[in-house]
Amino acid sequence: MSERPIDDDKRTWLIAASCAGAVGAGFAAVPFVASVQPSERARAAGAAVEVDIGTLQPGERRTVEWRGKPVWIVRRTPQQLDSLQGLGALLADPDSARKADELTPEYARNPHRSIKPEVFVAVGICSHLGCSPTEKFQPGAQASLPDDWAGGFLCPCHGSTFDMAGRVYRNKPAPDNLEVPPHMYLSESRLIIGADKKA
Repeated sequence: MSERPIDDDKRTWLIAASCAGAVGAGFAAVPFVASVQPSERARAAGAAVEVDIGTLQPGERRTVEWRGKPVWIVRRTPQQLDSLQGLGALLADPDSARKADELTPEYARNPHRSIKPEVFVAVGICSHLGCSPTEKFQPGAQASLPDDWAGGFLCPCHGSTFDMAGRVYRNKPAPDNLEVPPHMYLSESRLIIGADKKA
């Protein structure tokens, strides 16, 4: 039985149809491939955050979002820095040695837990159950706080207290100090959170 040759017109139509099908499949694949790529929002969620702290006054706190977490930037007053001294015996981890690599970068392993003593940067999430503590910067007796309160943060959910460097007091539900995120200064007034010289 002899094979019949395909005429040139049919061959041209077959090639054209195959090419059109391949192009169509390519266009159909683009949305699918795009759907498995991370969205702009997802990419931004892990990106470093640049913050202008030039207008942040002593005693003020600013909150920014990094990786979906609240990050506090506090410009501490000289009195707030002085309050960090002599608290060692009252704190669960005064030297930030526990989970050091996870919670405190090497450049913040000091009594003020910061690069610059006056500027404190911390993730505002309690290490107990993930609540967000409130600022209680005013020293002295207050509701839910001891009479000799030196100023710091109170987690209202279960009563954990932290000093002005985010160090947790002893015998509180929170097991660890507040996390200090990676950060560095781009200038005197510009801070980047989520990146440092080691990253």
